[in-house]
Amino acid sequence: MQETWAAVDRYFGELLAPEDEALKECVEANRKAGLPSIDVPGLLGKFLDLMVRISGARTVLEIGTLGGYSTIWLARALPEGGQVVTLEIDPNHAEIARQNLERAGVLDRVEITLGPALETLSALYEGAVEPFDLIFIDADKKSLPEYVDWSLKLSHPGTVIIVDNVVRDGKVLDPDSADPDIQGVRRMTEMMASNPRLSATAFPTVGARGYDGFAVAVVLR
Repeated sequence: MQETWAAVDRYFGELLAPEDEALKECVEANRKAGLPSIDVPGLLGKFLDLMVRISGARTVLEIGTLGGYSTIWLARALPEGGQVVTLEIDPNHAEIARQNLERAGVLDRVEITLGPALETLSALYEGAVEPFDLIFIDADKKSLPEYVDWSLKLSHPGTVIIVDNVVRDGKVLDPDSADPDIQGVRRMTEMMASNPRLSATAFPTVGARGYDGFAVAVVLR
């Protein structure tokens, strides 16, 4: 089945989310720099693009930059004058991302903020930054409940929140897992289900990278 999943990924990806030279160079630069191979797949990149356009987002918050692959998709979808604020803890990752974003021609609409995300999120809130229209969370999973909590503080009614890697090869089903990432996903999902400010769903996926998925929520009030 894994071969079939990968072939289906290629089929839809080549037709609906083809990578141009800048995206291909981003992936190659990340590989050469030794970054973890955890960039979003092209189809999810295109999904992020579509969500920015469908929601009419002008301001995007990304938690977890890595090498900037998903950042490129988000930034390209913005209308004129739009901005992505992306948070990254690793200085080396941030520098590689900056180079990739510059090569893709979108650095002028991206602000890379360096530091632990929980600290930078707090600083954004204390700095009275305007609420974001769309928030993409793709960082350490153990902190997902805190990331979603801060996202709510930095949102307005209608803000879209997208969280990647929530299925974890099906391990999310195990309530007794000792993996802090699994527990983080479970606590976040329970939080989304019970919070009256959110309406959320999740999409389990299979593909070239196996069995995973993402959650999507909208802020109601």
